Amino acid sequence: MVLRLTARALAITALVSPFILSAVQGFYLPGVAPTEYQKGDDVKLMVNALTPGYSQGTVKSVVPYDYYDKDFNFCEPLEGEKSQAESLGSILFGDRIWTSPFKLSMLEPVKCRRLCNKSIEKNQAKFINARIKENYMVNWLVDGLPVGNVIPRENGVDEYTIGFPLGRDEVNVGQVLNNHYNIKVDYHYNENKQSFRVVGIEVSAESISRQVFDQEECGTLEQDQTTAVVLNENAATPVDYSYSVSWSEVPTAWATRWDKYLLVGEPRIHWFSLVNSIIIVLFLTGMVAMILLRALHKDISRYNQLDAQEDIQEDFGWKLVHGDVFRTPAYPMLLSIIVGNGAQMFLMAAVTIVFAALGFLSPSNRGSLATVMIVFYMFFGIVAGFISARMYKMFGGEAWKLNVFGTAFLFPSIIFGTFLALNFFLISAESSGAVPFGTMLGVVALWFLVSTPLSVIGSYMGFQRPKIEHPVRANQIPRQIPDQVFYLRPFPSMLIGGILPFGAIFIELYFILSSIWFHKIYYVFGFLFLVFGILIMTCAEVTILMCYFHLCAEDYHWWWRAFFTSGASALYIFLYSIPYYFSAFKLGSFTSMVLYFGWTAIMSLMFFVLSGAIGFFSTFYFVRKIYGSIKID
Repeated sequence: MVLRLTARALAITALVSPFILSAVQGFYLPGVAPTEYQKGDDVKLMVNALTPGYSQGTVKSVVPYDYYDKDFNFCEPLEGEKSQAESLGSILFGDRIWTSPFKLSMLEPVKCRRLCNKSIEKNQAKFINARIKENYMVNWLVDGLPVGNVIPRENGVDEYTIGFPLGRDEVNVGQVLNNHYNIKVDYHYNENKQSFRVVGIEVSAESISRQVFDQEECGTLEQDQTTAVVLNENAATPVDYSYSVSWSEVPTAWATRWDKYLLVGEPRIHWFSLVNSIIIVLFLTGMVAMILLRALHKDISRYNQLDAQEDIQEDFGWKLVHGDVFRTPAYPMLLSIIVGNGAQMFLMAAVTIVFAALGFLSPSNRGSLATVMIVFYMFFGIVAGFISARMYKMFGGEAWKLNVFGTAFLFPSIIFGTFLALNFFLISAESSGAVPFGTMLGVVALWFLVSTPLSVIGSYMGFQRPKIEHPVRANQIPRQIPDQVFYLRPFPSMLIGGILPFGAIFIELYFILSSIWFHKIYYVFGFLFLVFGILIMTCAEVTILMCYFHLCAEDYHWWWRAFFTSGASALYIFLYSIPYYFSAFKLGSFTSMVLYFGWTAIMSLMFFVLSGAIGFFSTFYFVRKIYGSIKID
């Protein structure tokens, strides 16, 4: 049934995928409306946390910093900076949005306006120079759009990146601070409402050592006044901050203004990933079909014809272990708990990807993806409790209170504890990425007031249902398992089984990791939707294959092995992160290294329970089906 449903879902997905992919661009969350401006209206420019950029394909830090961190000493608004409301996901991912002293008025250009004068002390100079070495990017927001920066490339195709450099390294000069900002705002004229809409924002930053000011207007810059700003680490350095504003009318519609951020650099690679995954699935499907339609079908037919024969034929193969295949596994409590949490994680991922593929999680709604994931995870706690209780009751467990408690707290505690430990590293680095205490309390409140009660309700519903009866009774005395060949022993077989699910997703995994660590917007959810469907089929089929091979070898310990066979793909994800680290990172601090591997471990653990649950339920259905199809004396 599982295979039939997943195959049907993949077929439907293949039919609707072109429509999904075409609908990704320009599709916005319902309720997000454009802001209409008239000439002279204020266009607010907000500032966000500074994030590490990448140079020559490498990242040197993963620690974000608040824009108004005292060590940067940027210009503040006269009335003082004010924090802007953000979603839960936005806060957890390090966004810290504040008001700014920049004054932008619709269609009113500014040649050069002085922002403020700052004295950068030597300790601040050391801090800023270190951040320039690490390629930090300044992030602003105008009308909800992140400020972009155009980087020309040798192939003639310009790259559009989010944010602009804090400074740059110059040969024989050192670190140079950008203190003048050329702001270019693209707008679209709405004829229906006779108003203007912001559809693009770019900033090119410069470093100008001295400027001539007449009140707020910059004077003419002479040739000898364009020397770059080099911060002195041994004495205070005066810095004048200024900016200019230009307005440009473009034909870009408001609904497509995010396209330049969402363009996939190499769409052919995504198609290659998809084709690669489909080939793996076809290979596995062919093997499963050969087993089910030929070998297994013949075995079942032969066993069921024994009653019509006078001579009794001795059992062989997988039927030999019919009296032990449903024997209660070791640690049934723990298995029930992680299977329930895996089902919760699977439903959270599946529903989130569907919503994202349909365009309901617009990037204009900052942090919406993470917020929706957290909310769905909390609400699907009822599924975790229900499945865990059903499994535990099937295993004959009696410590139901411990099962309820473990389902609600074991796996979430590991994730939250690791997250809390990583947060302390961010606090020690004085990073803006450190989650505030109030937000942390909010997450705990969601856990205890939403997820836990729902998990308890699900457990109650599960224990109230009748016990799942096996098609075959277990013998009182366990059967001795013969020696297994090397590749069918537990550890090697799990490693072999985990390769194929990882092979189906590893190319798409590269893009996901790059979007996380390179601060790019990942929005090819049409591809991700298809890859996720292929992952489900791959995990199910490879686990069923390995289980069949083990049963034929008279090894009936399939319960845990079914979970670990497909779950082992998470180990390959973590191992993949190691060469990815050495190829994409040049981290100079211990904190950045701990954060990278800590977050990777969390993602791998979540993927482990998700993929493990897929393999477990597929194998559970398969084993019940084949042993329910034969006549047992």
